Amino acid sequence: MAEQPYGNVPLFRELTAEDMGDLEATEIESLCFNCQEQGMTRLLLTKIPFFREIVVMSFSCSHCGHSNNDIQPAGRIQQKGCRISVQIKTRKDFNRQVVKADTASLRIPELEFEVPCGSQKGSFTTVEGVISRAIEGLEQEQPIRKAMYPEVAAQIDEFITKLKNLEPPFHLILDDPAGNSFIENPNAPETDPDMTINMYVRTRDQNKGLGLAVEEETDAVHEEEEAEGEGQGEGEEPAEASDSSEPTNVTDEVLEFAVTCSNCNMPTKSRMKLVKIPYFKEVILMASNCDSCGYKDSEVKSGAGIEPKGRRITLKMTDSAMDLNRDVLKSDTSRFLIPDLNFELMMGTLGGKFTTLEGLLTDVRNQLMRPYSMVQGQDSAPQGSGTKLKEFIDKIDEIISGDLLVSVVLDDPAGNCYIQNVYAPDKDPELTVEEYERSEEQNDDLGILNMKTENYREDEAS
Repeated sequence: MAEQPYGNVPLFRELTAEDMGDLEATEIESLCFNCQEQGMTRLLLTKIPFFREIVVMSFSCSHCGHSNNDIQPAGRIQQKGCRISVQIKTRKDFNRQVVKADTASLRIPELEFEVPCGSQKGSFTTVEGVISRAIEGLEQEQPIRKAMYPEVAAQIDEFITKLKNLEPPFHLILDDPAGNSFIENPNAPETDPDMTINMYVRTRDQNKGLGLAVEEETDAVHEEEEAEGEGQGEGEEPAEASDSSEPTNVTDEVLEFAVTCSNCNMPTKSRMKLVKIPYFKEVILMASNCDSCGYKDSEVKSGAGIEPKGRRITLKMTDSAMDLNRDVLKSDTSRFLIPDLNFELMMGTLGGKFTTLEGLLTDVRNQLMRPYSMVQGQDSAPQGSGTKLKEFIDKIDEIISGDLLVSVVLDDPAGNCYIQNVYAPDKDPELTVEEYERSEEQNDDLGILNMKTENYREDEAS
């Protein structure tokens, strides 16, 4: 077994050209199901840029030559599921990288073809590899079908021919309730006009399928509590609260609780404090500093919940020294856009942050440096694939240094974004704040029940 690095080295490391020689795979002897001899399984823990941690597994048998590859998401099940739809227009799109978790289903609507969740192991491949893997799965039992069910085998052979001759354009839809699947955006950091990503709230059945607790258990607890309350006599008074339960002023305290470091998975502590932003609302600041690897992280959550309307804030930069020092609240439901550079940071990326405009731009730059450093060392990377990222990073550096003035936009369907008005309480001439009604799709993304649909269901029931 290969010796694993410990100490301050993160458990999940990115595949970069600089660190490639330092990465070591864990080797484990395991049984080969093909010849029943002992083979070798190699495990590599790594990160995918713009995505999250995965475990890459590779098995090979020196006795019979059998090999197998698999991936498993190493992160937690995400708060929401993801549905990714991409239009394959040219043969070049067959090279898009795809992470398909074993909890994800795959569909090609034009062929009425679907790979159900759980029917395949997780894989890290390309669009072409996904189609090839589907063909291999259909061909696997064909000899038996031809002997027992010749008509069914003939239909499957006809469908396999369609898959082998599949040509653009067509759609590929990846639906993962766990939120751990991914399709590459070749236009990064710009938006991909041919790809749509929808985050949705899982149904009760999907939560059951993932092994998560469902509301029925919570309802049962409530029923037991209500039964206990009804069991008390009419003249009985509820037990008095102890003196130790006196209310405290949360805004004056910094709360601490145990968490796991997202960088090295070691136990650490997170600190939380309630802060009032002038001319805005209360927010919850959360920060953690890992003693094991030195990783620092901070996040902000709104303390007021979801607002009745969405909010879109546009800042036109005119004075770099003043504008870069403006306070900015980017919630985890906010999009961050730079229209002059055709750049969009999607909802959920970078999490929630309470920082300055310069700090937010610096975080965006650091996020983009990870895939750029990886592309630089890849001989198989498409020519010029890192040029676009490098040019965009240079533009971000110009904005941070004050040499380039642009407009920036925060768009939050939950209404919890904020850019400081330096002229408060007077109106800021360079700041535009718009409120808008959320669409049904945005309500779904936020987990808000559509009232029209609910009223319709009540009318149907009555």
